[in-house]
Amino acid sequence: MKRNLTLFFIILSFPIICNAEVVKITSNPTGASVEINGVVVGKTPYEMKVPGGYLKKPKTAFGAHLEHSMICRLSLQGYIPKEVELTNGPMEWRNLYGNKIWDYWLLKTDVFHVELEKASEAFTGKVDAVLNEKTSVTVRAELSTENVVRLASPSIVKLQSLDGWGSGFIITDTGVIATNKHVVKGFSSLKAVLSSKVEYTAAVTYVSSTHDIALLKIDVKGLPALRLADLATVKLGQTAIAIGNPSDGLPNTITKGIVSAVGRLSQLQGLTPNEALEVERIYGTGTWIQTDAAINGGNSGGPLLNAQSEVIGINTLSVPKKQGIFFAVSSRDLVNVLRQFYPDINVGAATSETSSSQSSVGSDTVKVSVASTPEGADIFVNGKFVGNTPSMLKLSPGLHKVTVKLNGYNNWERDLTVTKDSDVNIKAIMEVQKK
Repeated sequence: MKRNLTLFFIILSFPIICNAEVVKITSNPTGASVEINGVVVGKTPYEMKVPGGYLKKPKTAFGAHLEHSMICRLSLQGYIPKEVELTNGPMEWRNLYGNKIWDYWLLKTDVFHVELEKASEAFTGKVDAVLNEKTSVTVRAELSTENVVRLASPSIVKLQSLDGWGSGFIITDTGVIATNKHVVKGFSSLKAVLSSKVEYTAAVTYVSSTHDIALLKIDVKGLPALRLADLATVKLGQTAIAIGNPSDGLPNTITKGIVSAVGRLSQLQGLTPNEALEVERIYGTGTWIQTDAAINGGNSGGPLLNAQSEVIGINTLSVPKKQGIFFAVSSRDLVNVLRQFYPDINVGAATSETSSSQSSVGSDTVKVSVASTPEGADIFVNGKFVGNTPSMLKLSPGLHKVTVKLNGYNNWERDLTVTKDSDVNIKAIMEVQKK
């Protein structure tokens, strides 16, 4: 209750409510959890009172006005979570002399309705992924760049919105497409152009709340899908090939480099601590791949491939004024997102390779689901960062120390004994740090 009251104070506070308006948020089916700017405030149907200045331009510089954007996320078990941008902005309020006084946002309407889609109907088909065979000593042959591109190109998708071009790639033969969250932000659908030049309307079916990942769906079957690689197989110095559509949609532009680093942004050498925090604020948390394979505007959302034409990451961003430093969201984070809809993905991308001295010897692993409230917290197993909540980990039987960390909250720690054939679900309820 205290967090809800805090939210209302931040979002809805003003000196005196005059001419208050009621904003309604509904869904079909009802009962969906309503989260506004990261804070759960109730369930649908949901109503909140706001000043009139939140729906129309304030008349004076002293009028109540909304000082930030508002994003609503609806979630219901068995359905795909939906994000709705409630506001337009920022806009400038200027006085009679044309001087800017402040920025403000306006609610788009006073009634928002969302039709929720069953996950089982949208996410069909199968995700192809590489097994995490820790005991294997087989060295797989590297393909030539030409062959990597030849195999991958039929799965590359050019995405067009009113804001420009982006990239994506097919991950199931039933038309599920992976891309970056920032490519689809603000849109419910985009135009998808396949390698065959055939165009489809791609519905935005899922947007991650913690990572720069989104999933789209086109209504077509029999498509060539890319295989996802296990992040555990990614080594520093290995080949990295980025494919995308930079420069106003030039098709399948290729850049080649190496993997420079893998880890959380704060652990990588290419960014200062402040730069890492700013990138995480904009693009989300998780495990990142740093590469010198050039990633430019329009390349965002395309695949970063290894020399076997498998996806090791999603091309995401470049660092201004820094040469040869580019970042991709890792395949580990993509797999964690996909496991919400494809729980049987047979890849060890979210596997903790660290086991305690008391762990059993052997290749058997146990699935351990780790969630938290709020989501997006960092997960450490035996001191090693393995991903963000929610995640499905694979741990060896034995004793493990699980730590969940989130800025502004106390660390959550548990000693977890994993037994063979067990089914473990952990949910960390994070406590706000006292100031």
